[in-house]
Amino acid sequence: MAYRDWKVIKIAYCEHAGEEVYLEADIVYPATFLPNQAPRILAHRCSRGLACNSFSQPGCCWSGTNPNYDPFKAPKSDKRSE
Repeated sequence: MAYRDWKVIKIAYCEHAGEEVYLEADIVYPATFLPNQAPRILAHRCSRGLACNSFSQPGCCWSGTNPNYDPFKAPKSDKRSE
């Protein structure tokens, strides 16, 4: 029988929450009689997403309130060739 599990896939510091947050994935592992099938990712969530929804200001894309801010994205470096 297949089983589901939430696994931490990334850890980052969130400026909006003011603490370390975890990006988690809901992974479904195949049954033992289907050994050649890869696990599937069904959903993603932030460990602080529910608490961030209760803020009076927008949080991030993982709390569903601000699609322009993602604390798990690496900051873009300024690569100018001079």
